[in-house]
Amino acid sequence: MKSIWKFPIEITDKQKVFMPRTAKILSVQVQRETPYIWALVDTEEQISERTLIIHGTGHPCVCDASEFVGTFQVADGSLVFHLFEKKEA
Repeated sequence: MKSIWKFPIEITDKQKVFMPRTAKILSVQVQRETPYIWALVDTEEQISERTLIIHGTGHPCVCDASEFVGTFQVADGSLVFHLFEKKEA
């Protein structure tokens, strides 16, 4: 069965998120001061580890083998971050 789930993320350079293996990330946004990703998931699919990378605007960006997910803002728009998912070979 398909469903949309949300997953909290941290504002850190690199992190692991566990979600169904074939989940498709749809969006990244801030809800009540916490950044989240929303993903379309198959609720019967096996859980796997995904690697997310966050870069702040103006910071060095090592985006090799990464797919852009989206941009989000915190602190009333004072800080802007860009989320990528590292694609495994």
